[in-house]
Amino acid sequence: MLAALTGRPQGTFASAVKVEGDKAVVTREVDGGLRTVELALPAIVTTDLRLNEPRYAKLPDIMKAKKKPLEVKTPADLGVELKQHIQLLKVEAPAQRQAGIKVDSVDALIDKLKNEAKVI
Repeated sequence: MLAALTGRPQGTFASAVKVEGDKAVVTREVDGGLRTVELALPAIVTTDLRLNEPRYAKLPDIMKAKKKPLEVKTPADLGVELKQHIQLLKVEAPAQRQAGIKVDSVDALIDKLKNEAKVI
């Protein structure tokens, strides 16, 4: 959807991405094997789990990270203006479901399905 809204090329489920000048070569896994597509940059690329190997943080590194100061920025600091693009017209609760009917026998069930519901 983002690619359609911005008018940019899209490569999905990438398992390998190489940037070569003003083009990106994206390899993706499909049912029949691997498929490679070449996209003009800038492009939208989504990735597969196999793209990167995860890094596992060690406990000393986690403790060091807790002590580092956290710089908080607002959207205005980054030159971004926030505005609402969607207008909410109304909100309604869904319709209440009607109670079901209990029947005494299979014959009564078949009769109701034939005559009232007209599904048989």
